[in-house]
Amino acid sequence: MRKASNSPQQQHQGLATQEPFWQRLALTEMNAEQWEALCDGCGKCCLHKLLDERDDLPADAPMELGEDLHYTNVACQLLDLKNGGCSNYANRHQYVPDCVQLSVGDLGAIHFMPPSCAYRRLYEGKGLPNWHPLLHNGSRVPMETAGMAVTSHSCVHDTQLAPEDGLIVRWPLFSGE
Repeated sequence: MRKASNSPQQQHQGLATQEPFWQRLALTEMNAEQWEALCDGCGKCCLHKLLDERDDLPADAPMELGEDLHYTNVACQLLDLKNGGCSNYANRHQYVPDCVQLSVGDLGAIHFMPPSCAYRRLYEGKGLPNWHPLLHNGSRVPMETAGMAVTSHSCVHDTQLAPEDGLIVRWPLFSGE
């Protein structure tokens, strides 16, 4: 005689105990859906950032590891400051050509992303921050309560104020843990 297969309840319990994809897979092994799901939608990457001027580099040189990045309260014109997220994600590069588009190939230069960024944290061998929506059934509430989303702070669009005229803000540098 054969042993009966697991009941649907036992099978479901087995799935529930499986580690989440971000703990099982390396960033390089994730599919497009998993990769996109890592983004918490905080909007910090949509804030304009300033680098200290350096005489040894052209003004438009990319950030180098070890340079100080200063976040401003000036956000991309497409960032929804009330609800978070891009108002035209699919077509954002038509309006903002230098919009961040992270890929596996960018991981070596991920130091320009905020310290709380899931991509950066996983690349650096850390886990997701305790407020990340993936840990709360997709809810943004813990992230907003922790002050980790642009929707928790006073920001303006770059159509209203030039980044260099905005305020330097430190809250994007915290991980909220």
